[in-house]
Amino acid sequence: MTSQSALLSQSEPNDTNRRLHARRRLSTVLLHALLIPLALLFLAPLYLMAVFSTHPDSAIFSPAPPLAFGNAFIENFKQLQADTNFIRALGNSLVISTLYTLLSMLLTSMAGYAFSKYTFPGRNVLFGLILATLTIPSFVTIIPQFILVARDLHLSNTYWAVLLPTLANTIGIFYMRQAFLTVPDDLLHAARIDGANEWRTFWQIALPVVRPALAALAILLFLASWNDYLWPLIVLTQKDSYTMPVALGTLVGLTRVSWGALMVGTTIATLPFLALFLALQRHFVAGIAGGAVKD
Repeated sequence: MTSQSALLSQSEPNDTNRRLHARRRLSTVLLHALLIPLALLFLAPLYLMAVFSTHPDSAIFSPAPPLAFGNAFIENFKQLQADTNFIRALGNSLVISTLYTLLSMLLTSMAGYAFSKYTFPGRNVLFGLILATLTIPSFVTIIPQFILVARDLHLSNTYWAVLLPTLANTIGIFYMRQAFLTVPDDLLHAARIDGANEWRTFWQIALPVVRPALAALAILLFLASWNDYLWPLIVLTQKDSYTMPVALGTLVGLTRVSWGALMVGTTIATLPFLALFLALQRHFVAGIAGGAVKD
């Protein structure tokens, strides 16, 4: 009886583990069965965009639109370049988005570090006022910003006309403040005891700790600048200074739209952001989670 009881007691945990393992496998299968169709649903427009970029307009609007890649990509790209000087516009967007991402990361990181690690009179009030600017619609400030940039600073048709108004953005400051709250104060005090000044403490100690948050912020900032259309449309009036969204917008006219050329432009426009995301994706989830820490 004793040996039988021992065998039964050993088999019960094994049965429980098997049931738990089977339940987890079933949950995984059901989750994938739900997520895979959703992923295909979201990827379908991107696939069709790439397919249509390789076909002429006549094929795109035929009764049976093509679902396989064609051989008209080069012709569509030549038309795109002739109509918009797309290569120049793409270069402008790359320069502006890269500068915006780097400069905005630096400014918002310094501001977020100050609000999270320094104590000074009116800190919470000032931070609250900065957050309150999120309630102001961006359209309200367009005319004052245009007057400042175009009339007072004479920066129309320059990179700085696009960059300056939004470098110190509120969301970036809030996000980096939340990220720096996760940095232990003892770590910073130890660096100061070892002789590090404030800039070195920020640059070499605090900033590397929040690297995942910086990577996530870089993706968000680059995407915001890369897709920005309205402000560049207002301050960039010369064709050679157009950014990529503005150049693509000129293809859409009242009487004729070259859809093949437009699909080529939008397909190429997704590649730099896709490359950036793939390079930083392992930091993205960790950075988003780290930026959600509360006081």
